[in-house]
Amino acid sequence: MRRLDQLSSVEICAGAGGQALGLEQAGFDHRALVEIEKDFCATLRLNRPHWNVINGGVEHFSGILYKGTDLLAGGVPCPPFSKAGKQLGADDERNLFPEAIRLVDEIRPRAVMFENVRGLMDAVFEDYRRYIAGEIGKMGYETDWRLLNASDFGVPQLRPRVVFVAIRKQGRGTQEFSWPEPERHKAPTVGNTLRDLMASGGWRGAEAWAAQANEIGPTLVGGSKKHGGPDLGPTRARNAWAALGVDGRGLANEVPSPDFVGVPRLTVRMAARIQGFPDEWQFAGKKTASYRQIGNAFPPPVARAVGLQIAECLNARKLFAVAA
Repeated sequence: MRRLDQLSSVEICAGAGGQALGLEQAGFDHRALVEIEKDFCATLRLNRPHWNVINGGVEHFSGILYKGTDLLAGGVPCPPFSKAGKQLGADDERNLFPEAIRLVDEIRPRAVMFENVRGLMDAVFEDYRRYIAGEIGKMGYETDWRLLNASDFGVPQLRPRVVFVAIRKQGRGTQEFSWPEPERHKAPTVGNTLRDLMASGGWRGAEAWAAQANEIGPTLVGGSKKHGGPDLGPTRARNAWAALGVDGRGLANEVPSPDFVGVPRLTVRMAARIQGFPDEWQFAGKKTASYRQIGNAFPPPVARAVGLQIAECLNARKLFAVAA
């Protein structure tokens, strides 16, 4: 049952729950989570049986029943803007920003939060960013874009992501939204993050491996549906992982054995930790399907950081309205 002081949310393109988990930690109660992939939906239901998970495309989802929800959030598909693709943007059939704008109009939430890849901030998409902000702004929202690095919020990889936030205007003297500040402490290294998992099978080389894996990791990639298998990305990414003592050509089914010799591969659980998921978060499906869910995820700590700032703004405005 939702607490009286808890904020409500609807999330589209929910994926495996990275953003949803972070927003839950920030105090949001999800009224609905929309996701087209069955494996992703199975993961959401596995971890949160009480969530209202809707398996279907965003274009078929009506927001009318959720009018007045506090927050509309979503990881709108990134391939149209990714540097790894053709960057077709608005001309890409996978572009769902028009549907997201429609849902803002139908739900009229107090706040909006969408995340996407760094490529959306490229100059070639400036007009499209203005279009998105303009359409939502016309509905009475103050809007802003920000490029955030996951490593600034305790995630052991760089993973730059673009976040769009819109707050419904309420009048002068009300609380303004402020972007989260980077944490004072550096993100843990790959070695510190994975030392216990690498050693959990008794591998004698775990400590030496952890000592030389002394940087944060490159951005996890390989989450594309068209991608052949669960490797850690193209040659450049695999080379960066190799410099940290990780074989990026695939994922391991098990942790290294006591007598393991060579360069270890990450397991699904290790990749999930690198993405900022807690160990108790489970993934439905086999290795490739699980890794695709992880590779596509928005790191929960980043979602939590932004969500806390949105919640602070909305709660302050609610108090202002009551006082007025």
